[in-house]
Amino acid sequence: MESVGTKLKSWLCWSWTYICALWFAMVLTMVYVLRSPLKLQETIFEWWYFRKYGTSFIEQVSVSHLRPLLGGVENSSSVVNGICSCYFLFLSECKVWRNPLNLFRGAEYSRYTWVTGKEPLTYYDMNLSAQDHQTFFLGDTQQLRPEDSVMQKAWRERNPQARIRAAYQAIELNRECAAAYVLLAEEEATTITEAERLFKQALKSGRKLSHCHTYIATGKDTNLVVYIKRRLAMCARKLGRIKEAVKMMRDLMKEFPLLGMLNIHENLLEALLELQAYADVQAVLAKYDDISLPKSATICYTSALLKARAVSDKFSPEAASRRGLSTAEMNAVEAIHRAVEFNPHVPKYLLEMKSLILPPEHILKRGDSEAVAYAFFHLQHWKRAEGALNLLHCTWEGTFRIIPYPLEKGHLFYPYPGCTETADRELLPSFHEVSVYPKKELPFFILFTAGLCSFCAMLAMLTHQFPELMGVFVKAFFSTLFAPLGFFADKMENFMPSCLWHQLTNV
Repeated sequence: MESVGTKLKSWLCWSWTYICALWFAMVLTMVYVLRSPLKLQETIFEWWYFRKYGTSFIEQVSVSHLRPLLGGVENSSSVVNGICSCYFLFLSECKVWRNPLNLFRGAEYSRYTWVTGKEPLTYYDMNLSAQDHQTFFLGDTQQLRPEDSVMQKAWRERNPQARIRAAYQAIELNRECAAAYVLLAEEEATTITEAERLFKQALKSGRKLSHCHTYIATGKDTNLVVYIKRRLAMCARKLGRIKEAVKMMRDLMKEFPLLGMLNIHENLLEALLELQAYADVQAVLAKYDDISLPKSATICYTSALLKARAVSDKFSPEAASRRGLSTAEMNAVEAIHRAVEFNPHVPKYLLEMKSLILPPEHILKRGDSEAVAYAFFHLQHWKRAEGALNLLHCTWEGTFRIIPYPLEKGHLFYPYPGCTETADRELLPSFHEVSVYPKKELPFFILFTAGLCSFCAMLAMLTHQFPELMGVFVKAFFSTLFAPLGFFADKMENFMPSCLWHQLTNV
């Protein structure tokens, strides 16, 4: 009887020893047989190329090399110097824009630094602002006045105190140097009230120099006056004089209709939402939410907010699943899907799944920087609309089922640009966790295969270097592994009657 139990245990140990090897061989055989139907080599290489460069290798080759050879580009304007027009579309998608609602450095950004000890602006972001100011305010360098030369150096200074000293130096050269007052209002003023006072002084000086009301001003003086009026309107908005701010923005848009690139309508939309003047908001959207005009998160999400507001107070996911969506609810859901496709980073900030930071001075459309800037100013408007955030929470993730491959093909917009992560890391401070879309996650099969191969290679190397020690280790490992099984076999041997084992032996 004892010999039968010993044979049974030895057979079980032998079988379990080779089951793992048999299973591994079957997996390798299956992968080898299915390599052609599953296109494993191409899939792994395509994944690696997408992981490294953020675009599809097949699409890149077909667009850049095969399409011109096959005559796919017939219009000469589509190819410039041998480069496909989609390349220029890629560059335009990754262009950095001035944030229309950027904060004041002295009155807002500096306060954050004093309290937390963290810098909310990156050097790259501030350097872009310096370039904007030089281009926008100073214009042609051959026609600079003495105070303009000082201000040109002031904008390039990295140290804030050096910029402020240069601004006072420019005022000494000319008491009516509007650009110097602008710099002081932006950086030296520690309150919005003080910044407003300096901007009014800058506007007074700018009007004296440019005579802007007669439309004979130079381009740089006109730009300066437009910038000052806009900042004055933003000061009024921050100080609670919202109706005054709305009037100033409307007058500015009527006076300078060709300066649409400044996106003053986004400031107007935010102020109108604060007034809860939703009919006026809809009128502004009717003008700027046009298929021929560039989009922004403010345009798309404000449109979604208005449609969601009409149905969100009575929306219930359970009721909608039973009876289906009404026409108004369907319109609201489609508007949310449209907004999420344009910028998929915004919902996490609106739903407070990610913490907000101060918005940068420049944003990348469809990027995390734009999402931060939008949510920072518009989260309160979504909270004010009862049920709007609940509707957003229930529907926003459905967008990703419509566009399963966003880098290769879009639904309502162009494919999502693959350059946003790099640009956003330059614009946003290092302590902020940049939102990345789409997530570049490793498939489980690749992780499992890599781990298994690494483990086998390590065992082979150790066995080659230390054969005796590895033999002892393997024996100890398997004896420990099969100890519960041996214990179970002993219990079964004691529990079963001896006649049963005798019959099994005869069989």
